[in-house]
Amino acid sequence: MNQNTLIKIIEEQTNRALWEVRNVIDCVPEELWNRQYCQMPCWKHLYHMLHSLDLWYINPRDKDFREPSIHEKDLNNLDVISQKTLSRNEIEQYFTCIEKKLRTYLSCLTDDRLLEYPAECEYCIFTLILAQMRHLHSHMGMIMGFIIDDTGLWPRVLGLENPFPDGPYDKYL
Repeated sequence: MNQNTLIKIIEEQTNRALWEVRNVIDCVPEELWNRQYCQMPCWKHLYHMLHSLDLWYINPRDKDFREPSIHEKDLNNLDVISQKTLSRNEIEQYFTCIEKKLRTYLSCLTDDRLLEYPAECEYCIFTLILAQMRHLHSHMGMIMGFIIDDTGLWPRVLGLENPFPDGPYDKYL
């Protein structure tokens, strides 16, 4: 792992987090996709987590931010019951778009820019990234708990030292 710059560390940890998100999505069995947890279906917990990552990791005040085509009002809100249902494919496609967007964003950042404030935003870049990593893993823990409780299977995580799998792998520990 390259630890020569803060941005390289952020990039590595973000890549590890994104791998784990994809794996957790893959670990949600079909029978849990629409199962209710705290009055919300599992897919909505995933969407909330992804939507927050999409909006808040870079700049939540960006006037040019475009909601994904699957979005409708309050679909990301875990306090509002939605009539719309998202499929696994829609969640996976949205995740892929976010993954690409974040990797492109990180490739343009430097350590010097981490304390800059994005346009119209009261939080610096570093604060936004750290806050989203915290939020992401809070929700990842909840979703992993749903999976573990209902299936008895523990989704694989990379931690700090495990290598990224190359080729087929067991998605559970």
